[in-house]
Amino acid sequence: MKKLAHLKLVRRGQIGILTLNRPAKRNALSDAMVEEIDACLRALPAGIKALVLHGAGQHFCAGLDLSELSGRSAAEGAAHSRGWHRVFEHMQFGRVPVVAVLHGAVVGGGLELACTAHVRVAEKNTFYALPEGQRGIFVGGGASVRLPRLIGAARMADMMFTGRVYSAEEGQAAGISTYLAAPGKGLAKGIELAERIAGNAPATNFALMHALPRIAELGQDAGLLMESLMAGIAQSEPEAKQRMRDFLEKRGAKVKRR
Repeated sequence: MKKLAHLKLVRRGQIGILTLNRPAKRNALSDAMVEEIDACLRALPAGIKALVLHGAGQHFCAGLDLSELSGRSAAEGAAHSRGWHRVFEHMQFGRVPVVAVLHGAVVGGGLELACTAHVRVAEKNTFYALPEGQRGIFVGGGASVRLPRLIGAARMADMMFTGRVYSAEEGQAAGISTYLAAPGKGLAKGIELAERIAGNAPATNFALMHALPRIAELGQDAGLLMESLMAGIAQSEPEAKQRMRDFLEKRGAKVKRR
């Protein structure tokens, strides 16, 4: 992989830490930056089993770099949106689970990027907005599909109709984030969670990333059938059999309240 201009990727054991590294622009997403995200996802070393995504500086990501937006035709705008869809879908349905650590602005395209992660940790200084409605445009990075599945279509529409800004606590209550952390403590929490995720059996993580979201969209009969198939595949793996033996022979860890 060539040298990164807008990102930084660091390996820490079984996890990778991918940093949006454009703090002077509040980590606004340029086309080059989005393509670098895709390149990083495709070139992750085999030993990395989970990824932490966060932003350098005072903000996670303040959205699309609007300087690149003007002058596009309708066809060019649609093609641009589809390019973002391709990259963000590669994160959502990729090789490793992603923990997003959010702080400061998580706005527009930044919120769209955050929605692709599998777990979200928000520091208490985080705020969320979709200002596209006030700018005369519409979301194009997948928010209209992913965000309603977290908070509902009515809440998303309200954000765009009125310019409403959600605080970290409001976002947690609505379902955007999965964990809250004190300012400056989010990355440590994200790393802790990613290390825990990396310790899971690969087949289980695959099922949670690839099967569960699709099962949730199916009717009951088809969903239950897919669940049965995935359960059979997962429990047939040698690692699963060893983990069950360890538990039955009292070598495995018991469930504890954290």
